[in-house]
Amino acid sequence: MAPLRRWADLPADLLCRIGDRLDLKWYASARGVCTAWRCALPPPSPALLVVADDARCCPYAASLPTRRSFELTAIVSGSRCIGSSNGWIALSVVLFNGKTVFVLLNPIAAVEILLPPLIYESRWVSKVVFTPSPAKDDFAAAAICDIDRIAYVTAGARRWAVMDPVRLTCGDQLTDVVYTDKGKVFCLTKCGDVHVLRLPERRRRKPANADEAGSSEPEFSVLQSPQPNERTITFRPLRWQHQRNFRMMRYEQARPRDQDLTIPLRVTFCAETLIPYKKVPPESQGPHLNAPATVEPLLSEANLPFNPATVFAPPYDTVSSFTSAKNLVFCEGNLYQVWRNASCTVTLQLPAGGQHRVAENEILVLRYYPRRRPCWDVVKDLGGHSLFVGRNNAVSMYGEGVPGLRGNCVYWIGGRGRDQGMVFDMESGRSTPCRVPPVGFLPGHPHSTICWYFLSDVMSINNCYSNSVSSSNSSGGRKIYQTRARARADLAQDMEE
Repeated sequence: MAPLRRWADLPADLLCRIGDRLDLKWYASARGVCTAWRCALPPPSPALLVVADDARCCPYAASLPTRRSFELTAIVSGSRCIGSSNGWIALSVVLFNGKTVFVLLNPIAAVEILLPPLIYESRWVSKVVFTPSPAKDDFAAAAICDIDRIAYVTAGARRWAVMDPVRLTCGDQLTDVVYTDKGKVFCLTKCGDVHVLRLPERRRRKPANADEAGSSEPEFSVLQSPQPNERTITFRPLRWQHQRNFRMMRYEQARPRDQDLTIPLRVTFCAETLIPYKKVPPESQGPHLNAPATVEPLLSEANLPFNPATVFAPPYDTVSSFTSAKNLVFCEGNLYQVWRNASCTVTLQLPAGGQHRVAENEILVLRYYPRRRPCWDVVKDLGGHSLFVGRNNAVSMYGEGVPGLRGNCVYWIGGRGRDQGMVFDMESGRSTPCRVPPVGFLPGHPHSTICWYFLSDVMSINNCYSNSVSSSNSSGGRKIYQTRARARADLAQDMEE
């Protein structure tokens, strides 16, 4: 009788066919079984978080390495994504009474965390960053809530704490935030100024609203769970109308073609209304509220106003004012700024004489050198790494050898018309669209691109896809993507060798 074969000895083509039938949760789990399975199944990250343009508000994770789209948990219509990190997304939802609710959602596990209310003013929060693995009794989040204000919230607090205005130069405003694993939030402005928000030390605390929520308080959930014997319709926004402190929307009916008209109809309206401006937020610190946090400039030792001429190497001190799209990202422990010229091609007259041309969608990557003056200077090579910027907490990963990726590139979201995934090659100096896998069941199904989506922001290399790279690296590889199951598999493989 022939001996039984190990699960690790299954043919790679059979594993791939099985993987094509798995959803994202089970696909990621299958890759953590053993080294052989991890080699046969391409990593699911990085992916683009996209929403199909149909009646259902169902996001997809369009994976670049696997060339397929994973359907995620459906969410209620009217939700707006304002952040993403470690498989979680931050959502902003406007209720009927005009209040905005912020929710952290894991669309793979269908787990959500309702954040305390942010009582400040009317405009949309542009971006939210948060702890890598949030829990209802252990989380921290920070957000840009105005042109010069930062808000934060910790577990157990009743509402967000709104910081005093950040000291910025005239005409400047906050544009990006990135969360680090040491409880620091680095904040970037449109002119390239960087401030550091030091969050209070986290401690597990029971959510304050757990005991305060009485029986009359309605429960809220962003998860969409229609009953089996109900059909649903949604209403798509057509036109904005601004009137003083209120913003109204006209809707049209959108009904799926395959729904049975005899089934009872369930209608959901999502109206959007602005909250009247509130200049002075209520007290946000004290018992059962947030512990104090501090904000200071990155160059705090100088205690001088921010001046591009002294912090950016020429000619980028002049270019900084013409690159309106800016992001922060950490790569191999170093801090970088990513600048993009979101307007048309411009030719700049330099103060020292001469000209400098900045093309449309040209991207510049500047590294921070704390011991130099000027301390920010452009780099032309990322050592094989690639950067992923957008509404997500910015991620860097070693891209060479990973299917569907290229090293020394900046992956961003934009383009003409509908937003799409774009890749900027630092060697050629050109941006081209990413090859995004089809979304939904039909090829070419229309969809909207939201942000980059990673199952984990902690990276480690996949040895099976980078043998040519890691063979020359005495440490055995560079950091790309890692889960706990995968770390255990790597350790077991090292012990066998």
